[in-house]
Amino acid sequence: MRIGLLGAGPWARQVHAPAIAAHPRWSAAGVWARRPEAAAEVAAVSGGPVHASVEDLLDACDAVAFAVPPAVQAELLERVVAAGKHVVLEKPLAADLPAAERAAAAVAASGVRSATMLTLRFDPAIRAWLDAVPAGAGGPGTTATARWLSGALLGGPFAASSWRAEHGALLDVGPHVVDLLDAALGPVVDIDHAHRDEPDLWRIGLVHDGGARSSVVLSLRVPVDPTEFEVALVGGLGADGRGRYVLDRRPADAVACFGALLDDLADAIGSGADLPVDAARALHLQRVIDRIVRAVG
Repeated sequence: MRIGLLGAGPWARQVHAPAIAAHPRWSAAGVWARRPEAAAEVAAVSGGPVHASVEDLLDACDAVAFAVPPAVQAELLERVVAAGKHVVLEKPLAADLPAAERAAAAVAASGVRSATMLTLRFDPAIRAWLDAVPAGAGGPGTTATARWLSGALLGGPFAASSWRAEHGALLDVGPHVVDLLDAALGPVVDIDHAHRDEPDLWRIGLVHDGGARSSVVLSLRVPVDPTEFEVALVGGLGADGRGRYVLDRRPADAVACFGALLDDLADAIGSGADLPVDAARALHLQRVIDRIVRAVG
């Protein structure tokens, strides 16, 4: 199958392009970006030509991987899925919740397969950690804590991203953390509390549908290296007496995670099954993020 790349930012250069170039089940259909010179740099890694328009890219591919800001993704997504192209989506799905709802509806109506680039979900060790969490762990006897603290927006390629600069950790890494807690403990159904302190320090309490509660601390403007990351589930966790499940590492290889996503997408296209991290999942996470934003006020 042929996959094209929309976008030419740092994530496209560092992750999407090398993963596409190396993948045995996909061939590169080329790149489109608003700046042709940036598209040419990415295409030199991924393979395939630089396309003059989105329509030219769509004519050349079976699937499209988005590597653009949320507002641009939502703007282009309806055109892509209307052309019958399967999609790899970035998070957040759109710049705001109404646009995300329209985007997810367009994907559902088109019948294409979709996958969201929730990198952590495609790491083998993190998948094993989720599998090890006992069924029913999301009951009222369970609490969880999660933290993701880094200096990613203090400098470097991602600090230049306008949407990241404006919204900080909540929109960038917040979906990853909420997704893990939601997958481990059951759907987030309410926000217990939410606070934002400058610079970019978020403290959030989540309520899960089975009664479990989790607390989250996020920031991408803390001068710390390496990143502080941990998710810990405590109490009410099965008959083995452990009562504690801790994840304290992020994926070391984002390119390998994207390769695993492409494998899962190819399998889903072949079977016609939806992936657990599809556009509907991205919409659920955006609804949670929107409730956090409104709780902060």
